[in-house]
Amino acid sequence: MRADLVPDDLWERVAPLLPPAPERRRRCPGRLRVPDRAALGGVMYVLRTGVAWRDVPAEMVGCSGVTAWRRLRDWTEAGVWPRLHSTLLSELRSADLLDLDDCAVDGSHIRALKRGDHVGPSPVDRARPGSKHHLIVDRNGSPLAVTLTGGNRHDVTQLLPLLDAVPPIRGVRGRPRRKPRRLFADRGYDFDKYRRLLWKRGIKPVIARRGAAHGSGLGKVRWVVERAFAWLHQFKRLRTRYERRADLHQGLLELACSVICLRRLQRTQAAVDQ
Repeated sequence: MRADLVPDDLWERVAPLLPPAPERRRRCPGRLRVPDRAALGGVMYVLRTGVAWRDVPAEMVGCSGVTAWRRLRDWTEAGVWPRLHSTLLSELRSADLLDLDDCAVDGSHIRALKRGDHVGPSPVDRARPGSKHHLIVDRNGSPLAVTLTGGNRHDVTQLLPLLDAVPPIRGVRGRPRRKPRRLFADRGYDFDKYRRLLWKRGIKPVIARRGAAHGSGLGKVRWVVERAFAWLHQFKRLRTRYERRADLHQGLLELACSVICLRRLQRTQAAVDQ
């Protein structure tokens, strides 16, 4: 298996979260089970390159694409990816690399090539089937939560579900944090109803007004969520939705968010070592 597919830093955090392997039968045990790290390498290969599962090079990765898909399915159903993301967010906060006071939200359309859950006619792609990624990030652009909906869902309808998806983030003494103090958003979120709902949650909405002249200055803070989308879509499997099952695409999204958080930790550690 290529060592760069699953670095040691990633494997050390994923391994404790994986469900135990089923016991082999004594009679007719069959072939040996593919190691979990090799299967994770297959998942990472598809996530990064965007190739079909059947085209995964088994000789290089260490497992077939079918095995990698099955392991992705099992791990997604076991809830591995949200726990991995939550663990890395806590590490970021412990290292003082997470600024939860100011957060930003936005949505991004992607084309869906297969039918399935959370697929709808996209208003920006001539009503072709599509889905939407909804993302909330901290002031530094670290992804806090990501959700998946149909392409015809308005961004503002997912604002509260997205806030609810932020896990309790530990890492320092005291209660875990899971909501920002100020939330920045563009004109698509300009609804007084949602402003009131944010105030009720103790969150100050900083949302651009529709019809107002451009140059509000929010771009100086909001640009981090656009950059986070660029980071997410560097994983080619996320640029277009191929998975019919919404939970599997959601699992890949959460795995990509975890990798982004891990990279930030690694860059900081490398700077300290120098």
